[in-house]
Amino acid sequence: MTTRRYAMAIVLALSFSAPFMLLAQQPAAPAGGQGRGRGPAQPMSFFVTSEPIGKGGDLGGLAGADAQCQKLATAAGSTKTWHAYLSTQGPNAVNARDRIGSGPWYNARGNVVANSVAQLHGDTAEDARLWPNINKSTAFTEKGEMHKGFGDQPNEHDILTGTQPDGRAYTDTADHTCSNWTSSESTGRAQLGHFDRTGGPNASWNSVHASRGCSQADLVPTGGIGLLYCFAIN
Repeated sequence: MTTRRYAMAIVLALSFSAPFMLLAQQPAAPAGGQGRGRGPAQPMSFFVTSEPIGKGGDLGGLAGADAQCQKLATAAGSTKTWHAYLSTQGPNAVNARDRIGSGPWYNARGNVVANSVAQLHGDTAEDARLWPNINKSTAFTEKGEMHKGFGDQPNEHDILTGTQPDGRAYTDTADHTCSNWTSSESTGRAQLGHFDRTGGPNASWNSVHASRGCSQADLVPTGGIGLLYCFAIN
């Protein structure tokens, strides 16, 4: 009887230990937490500026706005070339959608924002339904940080764009760009988007409402401080 009990104890011990022995033989998970079906993290090619230039709608023109994007991106370690997402008006009008490269674009945490200009602007019904992937949970700064949006104190979700929802310049005579981003006077206006796509008459990321004026103080009442969208063009 003693021999039989000893044999049964061995069988029971082996039955309990077998699953753990099999698990120990399994290959280790991929390094870096990439997991199946995911490649290496993509370098940042889109962000919301972490700080404004501070002169309201006077950005120093497109060149000054681009320089702000480039300065912040370079400080964050990027080696790409950056442009601000802005339109201008008048005889030599520039469309914001035409000056940001062709995509795809990724935020500072490696999340895809859009794969193409068409997706970014919802040029087709399918694109408009699914894209762009811009909201409070993805529109990070170049440092990978989240800005305060609608419902936060203070609300800073307004983004200077001067553009229509399709990413093209306005063609009327009203000022939508603070005199092509050279004015900080209260008499001008700038069209604004909402990075969190909340708290306005529509859910647009790039064209929700106008500012009250072009001074730095004029940007604050509607929920802004003069932030920009920046896109890598290469």
